[in-house]
Amino acid sequence: MPMPVETLHAYLVQAFPDAEIAIDDLAGDGDHYRARIVSAAFAGLSRVKQHQLVYAALQGHMGGALHALALETSAPPTTG
Repeated sequence: MPMPVETLHAYLVQAFPDAEIAIDDLAGDGDHYRARIVSAAFAGLSRVKQHQLVYAALQGHMGGALHALALETSAPPTTG
């Protein structure tokens, strides 16, 4: 059973309430998404660690209800 984009968005907002989140359905099948997430939670973390946080937020659905997720993660730019 594919994961609706609304469900994916809800998981990400719950884990990263401060984030700017944009999700694209790449294949139109509810199974292949690209998510762009900009969150202060990613500040100072490697790309691998950022992606691990996102996968943890999906609570085990990656590889099951969610087949493919292309991630673009970053921290917001610092001002000063």
